[in-house]
Amino acid sequence: MRAMEPHILVVDDDREIRELVARHLKKHGFKVDVASGGAEMKDALLRSRFDLIVLDRIMPGEDGLTLCRNLRATSNIPVILLTLLGSDTDRIVGLEVGADDYLPKPFNPEELVARIRAVLRRAQSLPANKTANIDRVLSFADWKLDGQARRLTSPNGVVVTLTDGEFELLRALAERPGVILSRDELLDLTSGREPGLFDRSVDMQIMRLRRKLSAHSDASDIIKTIRQQGYMFTADVEEAEH
Repeated sequence: MRAMEPHILVVDDDREIRELVARHLKKHGFKVDVASGGAEMKDALLRSRFDLIVLDRIMPGEDGLTLCRNLRATSNIPVILLTLLGSDTDRIVGLEVGADDYLPKPFNPEELVARIRAVLRRAQSLPANKTANIDRVLSFADWKLDGQARRLTSPNGVVVTLTDGEFELLRALAERPGVILSRDELLDLTSGREPGLFDRSVDMQIMRLRRKLSAHSDASDIIKTIRQQGYMFTADVEEAEH
């Protein structure tokens, strides 16, 4: 039986862009609805369930940032923002209001498809009834991983220094205990496939993480290699107090 295709809502006040994106996504197997702005987007959300929203950053009336911020108050639907503004500051603002990814215009339609698939994989890899919260503290085997402080503390109270990549990798695994994650999924979850990263970089970071964990406790098997599939976090994980 064919899996149900992801349902995408494209919100853009430019009709040509809406139609171009919709045609391209349909060609790649997505179900697509379109909206010209905030009012039509809200109507569409009342009528249908969507797996992801492609949302224009700059529109008349309510802009994409406002719509994304308001959406986050009631929904965890993944959002990719499209914008003519390509500065780092604008990108950071977009991510801070709750966007899952950010793509400057003009963009390659194939890159949009790749980013949609990556964001959907990240969303689908979260356990049921769990959402990614970058500020929470995760506790496992007497370790604490503090997302807000970006700090890993060992069972004996030692703060273990991690690179940004190691921290994001450990968090991605700890948020999904018992779930086998492939290298591709881990790359999507931790880096969005930034240029220069490759599959084997995951292996190297896993090796360094294991070494750092084992130096402070008997934690060598917390990250388990699943042959020909990827990696799995084996410890029980709870949310702890800051």
